[in-house]
Amino acid sequence: MSSRSDRRPLHVGLDLIFLGGRAGGVGRHAYELPPALLAEEPGLALTCFVGSAAPEALLKSSWAADVRWVHFPVAATSRLHLLAQLAAMPALAAARGIDVLHSLANTGPWWSPRVARVLTLHDLLFVTQGADWNPDARARRVTAALALGAARRADRVIAVSEYAARQLAEIGEIDRGRIDVVPGGAPESSRVAPSAESDIRTRLGIGAAPFALCVAQKRRYKNQAALVRALAELPPPLSLVLPGERTPYEDEVRAEASRLGVEDRVRLIDWVSEADLEALYAAASCVALPSLEEGFGLPVLEAMVRGVPVICSGGGAMAEVAGDAALLVDPRDHRSIAGAVERILGDPTLAADLARLGRERAAAFTWRRAAQGTLAVYRRALARPQ
Repeated sequence: MSSRSDRRPLHVGLDLIFLGGRAGGVGRHAYELPPALLAEEPGLALTCFVGSAAPEALLKSSWAADVRWVHFPVAATSRLHLLAQLAAMPALAAARGIDVLHSLANTGPWWSPRVARVLTLHDLLFVTQGADWNPDARARRVTAALALGAARRADRVIAVSEYAARQLAEIGEIDRGRIDVVPGGAPESSRVAPSAESDIRTRLGIGAAPFALCVAQKRRYKNQAALVRALAELPPPLSLVLPGERTPYEDEVRAEASRLGVEDRVRLIDWVSEADLEALYAAASCVALPSLEEGFGLPVLEAMVRGVPVICSGGGAMAEVAGDAALLVDPRDHRSIAGAVERILGDPTLAADLARLGRERAAAFTWRRAAQGTLAVYRRALARPQ
């Protein structure tokens, strides 16, 4: 491994083999971190390793011509993906003279001759949430083995919140001295032009009524069923809009809505485009995120930067991100959630204050700051004795 720890520009390899078209919040790092690193350190050499499912939007980004691309003909869902990530990529990184190899999405190589290794481990939901994260026990065991094995062997581990860092040390048994906290940045308020509000209300069957929005994967720990129970405590015409790729948990949420007699006020819709998501944020009366646990909580910032009042779980990473710019609730108490929604809908001054405070809070999370923190981690990795 290189022993270089001075301030000369580095050659960094970014492991983006995991990235597909629907990578969610974890995937946002793949779009935002590379240009921020290049802007923060002129002269930085950047090599990006991608798989066959790498989105065209990534490969055609404004900064794409400033990096070197290494394409592996493997999909993130195939076993060949692991072979590429664990064996081929480290060998290529050494051959290309890369100083630091940074895996951005929880798993990475366990070895890399002459190359320092940095791993971003976003959370331990595959351990702490068990079947509510994924009902497939084998998938959970494999994920835990790969992620924790890579983290325990990495030169440095990046956590995206203080909450996540504590869990990595206490539950993941990773040396706290090798963990650095580097939060991500707030997304831009309008990466694309939003769809017309009238069009999206008609096309997605939302109608003209006010609605609360929850942007989250449909998994049990995301706790959308609690939002349905909260909705049943609130009078019409308020509705609830739940976008996200369909999963078996969606059937549980739909059944709960039917049991409570609010099925006509709950809109369970599939994955939406960025343009449609922008329109949903713009039209929502509030964003409600009652997750039982998160490593960070990107939708909190997504809503805040757009000036939408936020309700989110108190305690844990989401409260850490939200600060005093959101209404914090007990995610296991649907009446707590209902009360927060009622306060925002019934008090325009409160809603306006939360919108202002949210924008101010989101402004503290920048990709420039994330790049500065990440570059400092790279140099700590290089300085670590082997």
